[in-house]
Amino acid sequence: MDARLDLYASPLAGKFLRHMNSAGKVLTDSTLPAATQELVKIRASQLNGCGLCLDMHTKDAAKAGETTLRLNLLAAWREAKVFTDAERAALELTEQGTRLADGGGVTDEAWANAAEHYDEDQLAALVTLIAVINLYNRLNAITRQPSGDYEPGMFG
Repeated sequence: MDARLDLYASPLAGKFLRHMNSAGKVLTDSTLPAATQELVKIRASQLNGCGLCLDMHTKDAAKAGETTLRLNLLAAWREAKVFTDAERAALELTEQGTRLADGGGVTDEAWANAAEHYDEDQLAALVTLIAVINLYNRLNAITRQPSGDYEPGMFG
């Protein structure tokens, strides 16, 4: 598959992506656990059907030590016993925040559950991470960015 638009060749898109990557770095450097960050990025990307982000974040997670079992069970996290209560809270918030258009919004229960496991800075990182990965997913899906060629670390 060929991309509809080369986001990296476009001066405007390139400038925008540099700012997005800087925002992403702030989140990467936050106290939200790195494993949780990757799970959130993968789950949102599954829901949004973003092949490029799935390729990138599953490979990055595996390189960082994430198990194949957990990666394989992520789409069924509710039934899988391999995720912590904190990770489950983050994944629930991710799903609700990603599926806003489905009409339910983010419930008070999901928010309260996340707040039981994460401090205010971590909640801020979690919420903004959900927003950022959804933006990346949409950019990639709209422009049909191809997947499968990502190598961990290739984007810096």
